[in-house]
Amino acid sequence: MTELRFTHEPDASRYTLHRGDDLVSVLDYRDDGRTVAMTRAYTVPTFRGHGYAGELVERAVSELERSGGRRVSPVCWYVADWFAAHPGRGGILADRRSA
Repeated sequence: MTELRFTHEPDASRYTLHRGDDLVSVLDYRDDGRTVAMTRAYTVPTFRGHGYAGELVERAVSELERSGGRRVSPVCWYVADWFAAHPGRGGILADRRSA
């Protein structure tokens, strides 16, 4: 299997996942310095059904947990569903009243 490459593109406010040279999934966000609102998870249609969006969210959340200092607001339905399926990762979620 071709290796997956995760990148953070802060100038574009997105995380990406590539398989080889192919862009397979994108996670867009807005960052106000306290909260990262994950606004859209998208997988290129020809690559759907292989878990790439979930892998991308996992890696982005892990990076935010490591860097600390910011919370996540799961605006995108997919990201919200990912957190529901991974309740142990909910410690990084923003309080809805402060997001």
